[in-house]
Amino acid sequence: MNDTEPEKNRVAYLSAAASWDKPVYSEAGIAPAEEREAALYDRFTALGIGWKTQAHAPVFTVQEAQALRGSLQGMHNKNLFLKDKSGGLWLIVAREDLKIDLNALAKILSVSRFSFGSPALLVETLGIAPGAVTPFALMNDLAHRVTAIFDEEMMRGALLHFHPLRNDRTTAIRADDLVTFVRATGHIPTILPLPERAE
Repeated sequence: MNDTEPEKNRVAYLSAAASWDKPVYSEAGIAPAEEREAALYDRFTALGIGWKTQAHAPVFTVQEAQALRGSLQGMHNKNLFLKDKSGGLWLIVAREDLKIDLNALAKILSVSRFSFGSPALLVETLGIAPGAVTPFALMNDLAHRVTAIFDEEMMRGALLHFHPLRNDRTTAIRADDLVTFVRATGHIPTILPLPERAE
């Protein structure tokens, strides 16, 4: 097995510079992390999707993730849970270093101005707490309230990294397997070139 191929049900451990006892967001009303993670892997197995997971200290920001991941290869990403002015819900998945122009993106999508969705709304729709936002959580959106938008450049990566419904793990899968997974949840993965904010 080489570093560009995810393998099923493999968990490795990264050394953590950050403290393991860092305060975390409340996960009241959410299934335990172990159950969420196991349900995700069961879905992967059913779909024939390979994966590789690394365990690490909990992270809440892109900067924290960068400090912990070491030499973990592949495309690293960020996930924005947004709400438009009309109440539409969006999950924007992009390269971690892309400074997305959300006003321009709203115009492209023909929706009103974006704001960030509240933690309560995140729990209600995607079944996860802040810090663990991931496209894998679309499996919890049974009502299909959330529209998923994927960065076109990101999807050209061989391996993509996301939290497996908990923020103390990072899971790598192939881009085409991500599309397979999202479609299996009943969502339509929209892949677009995302506008970048001018400096």
